[in-house]
Amino acid sequence: MSAVPQSEEPILIRDDRDGICTLTMNRPKQMNLLTSEMIGAIQDALDKVAQDDKVRVVVLAAMGKGYCAGHDLKEIRALGDKPKVEALFRRCARMMLSIQQLPQPVIARVHGAAAAAGCQMVAQCDLAVASEAAKFTTPGVTWGFFCSTPGVAVGRNIHRKHAMEMLLTGDLIDAQRAMAWGLVNRVVPAQALDAAVGELTRKLAAKPRATLSEGKRAFYEQMDLSIERAYEMASRVITASFVHAEGREGMDAFIEKRDPKWKQ
Repeated sequence: MSAVPQSEEPILIRDDRDGICTLTMNRPKQMNLLTSEMIGAIQDALDKVAQDDKVRVVVLAAMGKGYCAGHDLKEIRALGDKPKVEALFRRCARMMLSIQQLPQPVIARVHGAAAAAGCQMVAQCDLAVASEAAKFTTPGVTWGFFCSTPGVAVGRNIHRKHAMEMLLTGDLIDAQRAMAWGLVNRVVPAQALDAAVGELTRKLAAKPRATLSEGKRAFYEQMDLSIERAYEMASRVITASFVHAEGREGMDAFIEKRDPKWKQ
């Protein structure tokens, strides 16, 4: 049987196993560019996952040599006028925000190069595990279009001076430097990438779902508040957590020196 042409393959592959939903960008020959089609496919998948109580953790992965090379410059050039280009970036921004607003934690599985909006996607995920072969760059400045939107997510992950170095120079940074700067959580040999991602997903999937979801939401919300308002909001959230059924079960388990039993 002959192979199915790439054009007939799904642009995004969803695989669900044991509460782990893996979304894999599947345009390897295009370096998984964030075309309108790809953005739409990811947005649709995230919208569905957000309503799926069976999903505990999401992994955002990619096929091929690279992770994601960012936007498709040919598509942007063809759009031509400003309103159409603005509409594309609004759709991309909504998709990026959906990653943060998703009730489930999202882990980027980065096996290769992540450039521009691809680097933005890694930064936007809650956690990131990278292969030693992964590289990261925001190279727009070199070509006359500053990576402003990638800078939103990158600048909220790493030190301001490091973010500006990436944005102003467009230089590549390797996986070890990305980890030292705070862009990724772990760096492992390529052959150990799946095992490292699997270990992390299983650890998160074992946590109480409502607690994890509310904790994620509160973390991002308080980051944009003054410290006084952040503590007020966080105090409300942690109070609600303790009086929730999950919190009560957790306290009982701790006091009784046993493992907690979470309702599925």
